[in-house]
Amino acid sequence: MRLGERGFTTIELVIALTIMAMVSGAMATATFQVFRCTERSSNHMTAVCQVQNAGYWISRDAQRAQGLTTDDLTPPDFLVLSWTDENSGDIYQVTYTLEDMSGGELKKLLRSQSVNGGENATMLVAQYIEAGSDKTSCEFTGNTLILTVTATVGSGSQVETETRTCRAVPRSG
Repeated sequence: MRLGERGFTTIELVIALTIMAMVSGAMATATFQVFRCTERSSNHMTAVCQVQNAGYWISRDAQRAQGLTTDDLTPPDFLVLSWTDENSGDIYQVTYTLEDMSGGELKKLLRSQSVNGGENATMLVAQYIEAGSDKTSCEFTGNTLILTVTATVGSGSQVETETRTCRAVPRSG
């Protein structure tokens, strides 16, 4: 080095590298937290959508129903509803069943509908449903159908659970 020229000392380089490492570590941690929160939020929104779908379909059918069966059903049947359409005279029967999902204890809620005793049309209403009677239940008390549904989505530290209770009053018939 010539006289009057200056460069970086070893101490200055070590300090600069340490500061860069700290900033990089903070950025990596922040990025990890963003992805983790995004996954948790996604799991929570999925759980909310599942319980809302279940509540919507069962409430919708219960408000049309003239006949309701919640007791003494043979599993996997969860709820049986029936009604006669006032305009067409068609007789509807809807059966909700809880069936196993692959790879776990969670269930999926299916809705099977037949019109005038014809072939059943089945659709998936909700997934990730916890089937224990303390988590998901359907009771008919005092002319009101009370539905409680719990959905659990995710695994490990990313598990999100949502429980909703809906009330529906069937039409008199």
